[in-house]
Amino acid sequence: MVKAIACEAVFQTQLPLSRQSLTDLTARSRAALGKPISRTKVWQILQADAIKPWQYEHWIFPRDRRFAEKAGRVVDLYAGIWQGQPLAAGDCILSADEKTSIQARIRCQRTLGPAPGRPRRVEHEYERGGALQYLAAWDVRRGYVMGRCEAHTGIEPFGRLVVQVMEQEPYRSAPRVFWVVDNGSSHRGETSVRRLLRGYPRAVLVHTPVHASWLNQVEIYFALVQRKVLTPNDFVSLAEVEQRLHLYEELTNAKPRPFNWKFDRPKLVEFLRRLDAARARRQRGCPAWSHPHDGGKLYLRNPDIN
Repeated sequence: MVKAIACEAVFQTQLPLSRQSLTDLTARSRAALGKPISRTKVWQILQADAIKPWQYEHWIFPRDRRFAEKAGRVVDLYAGIWQGQPLAAGDCILSADEKTSIQARIRCQRTLGPAPGRPRRVEHEYERGGALQYLAAWDVRRGYVMGRCEAHTGIEPFGRLVVQVMEQEPYRSAPRVFWVVDNGSSHRGETSVRRLLRGYPRAVLVHTPVHASWLNQVEIYFALVQRKVLTPNDFVSLAEVEQRLHLYEELTNAKPRPFNWKFDRPKLVEFLRRLDAARARRQRGCPAWSHPHDGGKLYLRNPDIN
């Protein structure tokens, strides 16, 4: 009974709630059971169950009609295959994107270091010291990163990143340089493909499917940046943010190491099978899927990175 109440859609109870607290569930459980039950007992019952309806996460159902084709090109490329043929030893694979609106939060009071029995204390209030955009290209084969900070995103800032990368070795003399990008406005569509080719005829722009940025390896690097460099956001100026980002690049490049990417063609086939099954369930009015990105989350994690 307690589990049924917890899993019941709240709007069906005519209560103006989106989620139920433990107190709400205990009160409703007492009324339904017709006898006392403690909050602790309700918590124990729910904690032991496999379904925890108070937890949630956002997700996006893949809607790109060419999802299989585009995703297949990306995972094959990471595996060293392009259009059914092995890549040459000198071919390079870059994964590029922008991490936008990185703020410099200048705390109103200085941060206090940790003490016995007390964590570091970061002042809640802050002044805004501006924001910058961090553009980066991750070399999939070398585990090397090249980035730059810009005031804005757009075609021209991304073009400057391309020049920065393509004018240095080994990319300047590589037979081919593949650029894996998402569908952001800085590098969207066939126009961006032609624009890159005009500047660098040996460059090949490869788009991930729409709403599939988890196929772009630079996102893993950005996650590391967020966790290791930008959290907690405690800087004295925007210049310090930029300096810290470049220093982390240097730290990464001192011992370059590719990500342990495991989402390959067989796993993509399994992902597409589950995706088709989810679409069928959705058409029948059933819950579509627990989480369509669970395959990505499972296979993108690198246990060697702390």
